[in-house]
Amino acid sequence: MIRHRSLPFVLLVALCSALATAQGPKGIAYVEAPERAAGVCVAGSPDKGFACARERCAESGVSGNECLRRAWCYPAGWSVDMFLQDRNGIHWHEFTCGLPSRELAQALAKLKCEPAHAERYIECTPVRYFDPDGREIAP
Repeated sequence: MIRHRSLPFVLLVALCSALATAQGPKGIAYVEAPERAAGVCVAGSPDKGFACARERCAESGVSGNECLRRAWCYPAGWSVDMFLQDRNGIHWHEFTCGLPSRELAQALAKLKCEPAHAERYIECTPVRYFDPDGREIAP
């Protein structure tokens, strides 16, 4: 049984819990229509994130069905989208997410493109970064 004096405390705890849930960490979803388009979206669940990212991918004129799920990280953290092309001309994107800082995302991109690790690539470039809220940051 709750006493009258503790009722405000219980209400305060319930309110804080509801606010934390509503504003809690979000994940980031990345989809790609290979060699044509990509979409990125921050959301509270993978289903919502991928649906939103697929819509953004389709804005470039491809069918949403062509936008394939590539990555989901929860919490989103910092992300880096890398463009890679091998010596045979094949090119693709690699999306790494869930990193704790911008500096680590930049260091990871730099390390991936160092000649000792990237000898098979003719191009290795970070094309965009995303902060934990999904805002795109230029390299």
